[in-house]
Amino acid sequence: MSESHLVDQQINQLRLLKTGSTLILLIVLLAWESSAPFMPLFRQRGTERARHGARNLVFGLMNGIITGIGSVALWSAAANWATANHFGVLNWTRLPPVARIPIAVLLFDFWMYWWHWMNHRLTFLWRFHRTHHSDPEMDVTTAHRFHFGEILLSSLLRTPVILLLGLQLPELLIYETLMFAVVQSHHANIALPAGLDRALRAVIVTPSMHKVHHSRWQSETDSNYSSLFSWWDRLFSTLNLREDPSTIRFGLDDFDRPANQSLAGMLKTPLGKGRP
Repeated sequence: MSESHLVDQQINQLRLLKTGSTLILLIVLLAWESSAPFMPLFRQRGTERARHGARNLVFGLMNGIITGIGSVALWSAAANWATANHFGVLNWTRLPPVARIPIAVLLFDFWMYWWHWMNHRLTFLWRFHRTHHSDPEMDVTTAHRFHFGEILLSSLLRTPVILLLGLQLPELLIYETLMFAVVQSHHANIALPAGLDRALRAVIVTPSMHKVHHSRWQSETDSNYSSLFSWWDRLFSTLNLREDPSTIRFGLDDFDRPANQSLAGMLKTPLGKGRP
């Protein structure tokens, strides 16, 4: 079996792992939210919750198709070129695979912190990113609620990052699998015991930490940008915690009308008014 065929097989296995783990964790978190919700967002409103979740998951499915059709091919081409031409930080360091993977995950998460920061600081990017923040009832399905414009821009900008870091596609897929598991967890309408949340927060983003990021209060919205590892916010002084996260109001003030929360309204979110 050729080396390229082995790599393709590995990539397919990682894709299956990512898809399977995402679906399993989604089901587990939906069940957790149903049995022990942290906030009474949908209590005794099963139909409304189902519609809310379906709208968000439609966006997730649409973005998955966009990524699967075009983005992965682009990332793969960039990764293959970097490997063939011995280009990028990870290729220059000549690390063994066992050491490359954790460093690749760390470096790419560093990029994701700054990409998230830019989505809040640059008006053009914020117009797309606010589709995610305009959800007034954040739950696990909100983790899938991103405008396809943001996904396309993110995919394009990842390409030079992959080249610069010298990432291999399996390393990127490992990062995506880990990152999205954490992302689904910290968007979920759940709460961990305070001591456990505090201990985990030393390393990864937790539900109590990310709930602050979805606050309507701009000073809280513009904080806690980390996706996987929480230490970036401490390092760059963007960490913001609230003693009682249950008092947080989610969403954005300019996008509360029912029309804003429809599929059509969510697609048109970048065209609406709102703070930069």
